[in-house]
Order: sequence, then structure tokens, then C-alpha cells
Amino acid sequence: MQSFSRGWSFLKEAWSMAFKDKDLIKPSIMALFAGLIVSIIFIPLMIGAGFLSGGDNSLFGRVILFILGALMIFIQYSVGYIFSAMTIYLVYGYLAEGDGVMSKAWDIVKREWLNILSLAAASTAVNLVKNQVRGKGRSMGRNFLSGLIDTVWTEAAFLILPAMVIEGINLKDALKRAGNIIKNNLLLVGISTVGVRTVNGLIGFLLGALGIGLGFGVGFGIITATNTSTFGLVSGISLGVIIAAVFIMVATVGTSYTSTAYHTCLYLWARDVEKAQASGSSAPVLAPGPLAAILNK
Repeated sequence: MQSFSRGWSFLKEAWSMAFKDKDLIKPSIMALFAGLIVSIIFIPLMIGAGFLSGGDNSLFGRVILFILGALMIFIQYSVGYIFSAMTIYLVYGYLAEGDGVMSKAWDIVKREWLNILSLAAASTAVNLVKNQVRGKGRSMGRNFLSGLIDTVWTEAAFLILPAMVIEGINLKDALKRAGNIIKNNLLLVGISTVGVRTVNGLIGFLLGALGIGLGFGVGFGIITATNTSTFGLVSGISLGVIIAAVFIMVATVGTSYTSTAYHTCLYLWARDVEKAQASGSSAPVLAPGPLAAILNK
């Protein structure tokens, strides 16, 4: 319960920032639509390549599908990290100066684009390894190991990206920094991250379920009212899908922003703690505002 309470407290604080400065949420919205565009482009390509190459029964077909799949994953990661980097810098700017400036965030992305792509490439490799570990058997041991790989790397990437954006360091140095943060603040990462993740998951599930329920209800109502006419079927299904999609998109944007804001605050606090320790200071280091709400719970 303490973990959930901390996660809920942070969510309220993070969204208080977003309501005060609307720029903070914009990259998460842009990331959603950019990711949809990438999927719309690549999924037909993969389907077409599968038909043309004889599907996954041939070696050539498997190779082509593997390359296209890996390329799509890499681009999806790249797009996600680019907009997450913007969110990180906007949150950092808001906490440091009281205002997150979009133009500055774009400048940071341009400056760190190579580091961001290197992180996307590393995440793609980890994703492919995870899928290989899981394999086709889907045994309990394989699922556990693949899930562990995914969890550890996801948490590491959430801390690597702020190090790149805020400190301007490369992937190798950012990995070391993330490792130190996790090692030196294991209790905070273990408790608060779970709380944020749990709250995010619950809200995402509730919004998704509500959207699907409303979409089904509206769509079924239109189909029934029109006596299952062609117009009623098309309009009912279309409107139902749109309603469900809107709720799912809202949930996706909200959880993405909250998680990125949390890890940005965590990184800033850990960095300040490291600086204080290096200078020999024993005075307590104040956490950034939203994170302080968690620590006080």
C-alpha cells in the first residue's frame, strides 16, 4: 500500500506540472502519433514481404521478415526516445527555471541524436535477445528470464536517457551512471518505481477497459437501432473503434509522460546526492518537488 500511495502521490505532482506548463505533455502526444505512423508504414511492408517471399516457411522469408522486424523495432525505439528526450529536458527546464521551452528541447535532441540512436540500437538488440530467450516453447523458465531481461533493461534505459540528455554523455558512460544510481538508491528504485508502474498500469487498464466498454456499447446500440443495416454496421463499428482508440491513446500518453517525469526527477535527485557525497557534505539533499512528495510518504 505504501508503494501504491507513493506512486499515486507522484502521479498527482507530475500532472500538476503538466497542467501548469502544457509543453511538458506535448512530446508524449507527438510520440504516440509518430509511432502509429511507423506501424502503419511497416506492418503492410512486413505482410507484403511475407507473401512475396513465401512466408516464414522459407529461409529467405524468415531473413527478410527478421530484418524488417528489427528495423521497425529500431525506428520505434528511436522515435520513442527522441520524444522522451524532449520530455526529459522539458521537465528538467521546468524544475530548474519554472518553464520548459520546446525550442531548447529540440536543440538538445539535435545535439544528442547520435547518443539517442545508439540507445535505440542497444534496446533493439536487447529486445531481439529477449525474444530469442523466450523462444517458441514459451516455458515458464524462458518467460521468467525474458521478462527479467525486459524489466532490467527498461529500468536502465529510463535512467540512461536522462543522463544523455542532461549531462550530454555517451551510451557507455550513461550505462555506468544508471548502474550507480540503481546500486546506490536501490530502495528508492525498488519501491517507488513499482508504485509508479502499478499506478500507471491500473490507470491504463481502467481507461482502456472504459473505452472498450463505451465503444462496444455505443457501437452495439447504433447497430441495434438501425436493425443491423449496412450503414448501421459500418457506422457502429467505426464509432465504437474510435471511442475505444481515444481512451487507449489518452492512457498511453498519460502513462508515458508520468513514467518519464518520474525517472527524470529520480536522476536529478541521484545526481545531486552524488555531488554532495563527492564534496564531503553530510547535509540531506532535497529531492525535486514531485519526487519529494514520494519520499515524504
